[in-house]
Amino acid sequence: MSESRIPAQDRIDVAQVGDALLGKWKKERLEARALAADPRLHTIPGQSMPEHRERVLEQLGILVEAGAIQRAYPKDLGGGDNHGGNIAAFQELVLADPSLQIKSGVQWGLFGAAILHLGTRPHHEKWLPDVMSLKLPGAFAMTEVGHGSDVASVATTATYDPETEEFVINTPFAGAWKEFLGNAALHGQAAVVFAQLITRGVNHGVHAFFVPIRTPQGDLLPGVESMDDGVKGGLNGIDNGRLAFDHVRVPRTNLLNRYGDVAADGTYSSTIESPGRRFFTMIGTLVQGRVSLDGASARAMQAALAIAIRYGTERRQFPGASGRETVLLDYGKHQRRLIPLLAETYAMTFAGDRLLTVFDEVFSGANDTDENREDLETLAAALKPLSTWAALDTLQEAREATGGAGFIAKNRLTGLRADLDIYVTFEGDNNVLLQLVGKRLLKDYAAQFKPGDRAAVARAAAAQLSDRADRFGLRQVGQSIADLGQIARSVESMRTPEAQRALLEDRVQTMIAEIALALRDATKGVPKEDKRARAIANEDAFNAQQTKLIEAARAHGELLEWEAFTEAVEKISDPASKQVLTWLRDLFGLGLIEKHMAWYLIQGRISGQRAEAVTAYIDRLIGRLRPHALDLVDAFGLGPELLRAEIATGIEQERQDEAEAYVAAQKAAGTWPVHEKELRAQAKAAEQAARADEERREPQNA
Repeated sequence: MSESRIPAQDRIDVAQVGDALLGKWKKERLEARALAADPRLHTIPGQSMPEHRERVLEQLGILVEAGAIQRAYPKDLGGGDNHGGNIAAFQELVLADPSLQIKSGVQWGLFGAAILHLGTRPHHEKWLPDVMSLKLPGAFAMTEVGHGSDVASVATTATYDPETEEFVINTPFAGAWKEFLGNAALHGQAAVVFAQLITRGVNHGVHAFFVPIRTPQGDLLPGVESMDDGVKGGLNGIDNGRLAFDHVRVPRTNLLNRYGDVAADGTYSSTIESPGRRFFTMIGTLVQGRVSLDGASARAMQAALAIAIRYGTERRQFPGASGRETVLLDYGKHQRRLIPLLAETYAMTFAGDRLLTVFDEVFSGANDTDENREDLETLAAALKPLSTWAALDTLQEAREATGGAGFIAKNRLTGLRADLDIYVTFEGDNNVLLQLVGKRLLKDYAAQFKPGDRAAVARAAAAQLSDRADRFGLRQVGQSIADLGQIARSVESMRTPEAQRALLEDRVQTMIAEIALALRDATKGVPKEDKRARAIANEDAFNAQQTKLIEAARAHGELLEWEAFTEAVEKISDPASKQVLTWLRDLFGLGLIEKHMAWYLIQGRISGQRAEAVTAYIDRLIGRLRPHALDLVDAFGLGPELLRAEIATGIEQERQDEAEAYVAAQKAAGTWPVHEKELRAQAKAAEQAARADEERREPQNA
């Protein structure tokens, strides 16, 4: 069934679904989209790197003039105290130019946010007004060449000198150069530098310092070195570079001292006694970068699918039974390529809104508890990897699905993919983030038992795994008997949300239980008094389980996305929209089960017959959703001014209509040439008719 033939009562309410996708901060998103439609903010394909860098710096000034960046800052300093709305608006800027989005994120989401969240009132009053107005461009100097995601081990030092009441910022060796920093190569006049705070011979761990690096005229200050990273794989409108410090002195008051301070005599103090907890509390205040990338990735996925699906409903290839060429999206393989990605995009959009809500609760103070902060950090670490990986996969699939047209820069798919490539690495390497999630899952698993009762953990894990083993064969036999060879019965047991949730949860829980048991057994036979040997055994065991732990964390993130999708479907009131979104949610859920089918078969969760039925039902769902594909991408609300892809403007339909009209006119005029194959067919038909006629005459002649 084509989209045009859907009965009106069966079509989704595009406006209602669109509102659901826009989420809680609809107003801020629409304001940002209106700004993103301004041609002054758009990418110019093929622009040189120096020109692109200067253009993006100018674009930041346009954002300031439009009042687009002040939302998260304190009201008494000219901001709006609107943390969720700020991130929601920021996520939409990916539609204008990802370089603009990320450079603005460096300036106001990293540099400015570090001053806001790690500094205190004197710091806010001194620096934030100039940060907000762009009078003071800055860099966020955390990552080092030699330490990447291991921020706790950065080698840059900040040693306190009580005689001058200054900190001495120093880069002791090449591996300690701060690297990949936006605004570092050209435009930054200051940096928030993360360094090991040393006072009175004691290292108190990583803290943040405000360090001037350039004059307003762009000259490096004494002791500061900078290197330009040059051309990158994407985001070349950002002046990424390295920074190093040769015993650069800054006043004691330049320590951003919300969580740790040093008195004039060198005495260190902190309201958080544990160095480890202090570090994670400081780093946790900067979680907004991961939240921002998660939503921006979902928006890029929406754009890619809006382009590819619109093109796929117009572009025709190969004659069909009707005699006319078939539109791409009517081919089963084309549907299999794009429609499951549409389901995934909806899931990630709804999950991103849930993440943003938790973020706003914490940073607005509405629910700023230690538990909610930990949940926020875990949720962001679970969702950011999935959405950034999915964005690259979706952009690549959309590029291939649009053929050569998708490879042309003006259709944006290649440019967006190049720019978003780095999203999987910055604000935390995806695999490292998922490892953090896995550790939280292990912690929560162990928390079910008495503190320190590792034996109970092992018994519970063993019991769960034993139960699974005992039922392995019987479960599959029972499923096959119950299904009696009918696909409908096979699918019925898994199409309900309860069944999908159970299967997705089971995978997470079983994997975590297996890992917990393996880690518990690591020190068997190692004497308790041999601490070094036990530490090595634990480290080796964890390393052996690392891949499985990351996969369990990924499964947890997928479950969170499925849950968010399900919650969103329940809130839809329009019956047709609810039905279509339910099919889309089922496609996402069953798609995850199909993706991990080997695990479900090996673990005995699903019989071979049901596994086959899942794939068959997914194909049916895709067929049901095909007529709704255009409505589902229209609900994204991304018009031509935001997509800016020629192949998504209807130009292909115009070409197809022109071609069809031309052929019809030629045939009507009798000037359409006869194809050689038709002539051959006509000749053959005439020959057969003549032979038949001759055969009829022969009896008469006899």
